[in-house]
Amino acid sequence: MAASKSRDDLTALIKAVYPEATVIFTTEARDVPKLARDAVKGGSTLIVAGGGDGTINAVASALVGTETVLGVLPVGTLNHFAKDLGIPAALESAVESLATGRVMAVDVGDVNGHIFVNNSGLGLYPAIVRLREKRQKRGKSKWVATAFAAARALLRYRRLTVRVIANGKQLVRRTSIVFVSNNEYAIEGLNIGKRARLDAGVLCLYIPRETDRLKLIWLTLGALMGRLQQNKDYDKILSEDLWVRSRRQTVHVSIDGEVIRLAPPLHYRMRPKALRVLVPRSEH
Repeated sequence: MAASKSRDDLTALIKAVYPEATVIFTTEARDVPKLARDAVKGGSTLIVAGGGDGTINAVASALVGTETVLGVLPVGTLNHFAKDLGIPAALESAVESLATGRVMAVDVGDVNGHIFVNNSGLGLYPAIVRLREKRQKRGKSKWVATAFAAARALLRYRRLTVRVIANGKQLVRRTSIVFVSNNEYAIEGLNIGKRARLDAGVLCLYIPRETDRLKLIWLTLGALMGRLQQNKDYDKILSEDLWVRSRRQTVHVSIDGEVIRLAPPLHYRMRPKALRVLVPRSEH
């Protein structure tokens, strides 16, 4: 669990709901996967993760395909997954909802064996994430770092030529962004940037057509914020399974805000209802 609130206060909140719970804090992201795996091996039936979407991903990846249930506390910056699960933003309410919540099976995406609960991207998206992290390590706020990273990445990044195969069709593009989400984001209206369902069993691919740099950066920032808007500058494809091919030996790929290198081809597939999560009982 990543520490972003007072540890004593958060521990007290959790113990009030689960008196026998073991509460562990860590500031080392690399420790999270092992802590989650050890808890599963130890027979834990519920693991509550508190942190950003990267932390949630690390815990969820250990729980996929098991009977262990994931509880989510929204103590990160954007908390996309928590919001789409209907978890209250207030920490006290979020903890209380664990005691009264119900278990729901939700989908996860998979790219070459790596799980994502929100989205995955190539091109400008991971480039901005990498540059943003560097600026944050120098003490800049997330939003200032994102703005700087977006401007710098736009100036330096070269388009990526990809061949996408989905639904028996092939799409070849020279593009700066490839964005794949676990289920479909709303792209218009009051619910823009949210997913109405996390159990519809589909991946949603967004890929821009040729466009100018200003529009590309706008699309990329929208993806980072989870607020892709409907327009004529990109294609959207719904599929349970798709391939992204490139002539490059390796590509940077973002997975729920964390960046890794993978060797193409990239095989994206839906893993329907593979993760058991706690959601507020009022959510249907």
